[in-house]
Amino acid sequence: MTTIDRAASEQRVLRRSIAATILIGAFGVVFGILSGSLSIAFDGMFSMVDASMTALALLVARLIAGRPSRRFQMGFWHIEPMVLAFNGGLLTLLSVYAFVNAVEALLSGGRELVFDWAIGYAVIVVAICAAMFVYGRRRNREIGSEFLALDVKGWAMSGLITAALLAAFAIAALLQSGPLVAWTPYVDPAVLAVLTLVLIPVPLRTVLSAIKDIALVAPPELDRRVAEVARGIVARHGFLDARTYVAKSGRSEVIEMHFILPPDHPSQSIRDYDAIRTEIGAAVGGRPDDRWLTIAFTADPR
Repeated sequence: MTTIDRAASEQRVLRRSIAATILIGAFGVVFGILSGSLSIAFDGMFSMVDASMTALALLVARLIAGRPSRRFQMGFWHIEPMVLAFNGGLLTLLSVYAFVNAVEALLSGGRELVFDWAIGYAVIVVAICAAMFVYGRRRNREIGSEFLALDVKGWAMSGLITAALLAAFAIAALLQSGPLVAWTPYVDPAVLAVLTLVLIPVPLRTVLSAIKDIALVAPPELDRRVAEVARGIVARHGFLDARTYVAKSGRSEVIEMHFILPPDHPSQSIRDYDAIRTEIGAAVGGRPDDRWLTIAFTADPR
């Protein structure tokens, strides 16, 4: 798949994800009001935030697929981890806020629910989330987009939230006619509190990974691979040493390789050095369009 095809496929999947997410968000708002459920309202708000972040991701994906401008001469790769950090941070804050509301509801005696509306909502949303999760994961195996990976995580989170709500609502509906009916108002806030605690680490991990990209922390695997390639080039071409510098920014890999040549190294033509650069590029691997590779040859070890 070419870079252009990959970008077009990524944008198409994101557009479909936005449409499905807006649909779920609308369901969440309506059914949350009808059922009186905090957890359904949270689910709807989570979906609305996710839709807005996916729309932002779509905009950034288009920028990355385009050509650099005079103002952004090195491309738009650096925007991707910023968006991922903002997205993950917003979802984390929303989950923390929902947890606080759930605890407050538990302490104030819970909430009465209309379980028929709540169960109907959960069944519909679980089906949509499952379909979008399978679709997004299958498409991203070909595309390899961090935006799509985050979007798939979002569908998994939404699906798990709603599946747990469905189970809790079904059990609570059965308890309404038994001796445990007094506990049914606590079902909704209790489920919401547990789910938010479980789900908070998911977007938080995305935030931490994005911060590493923003700070240009060298990925260990990339650093090892590039250093290994440099050692091989030094040995094959009789150079003295090599110094490598790597970083990752979103989907891009930034690589600098400085080769130290002996002062009496046989003179070579520009074509010879270009051939070495081609050899290095093939050995480093990765997508050339998502890689910023700088190679320098010098006799100055400083």
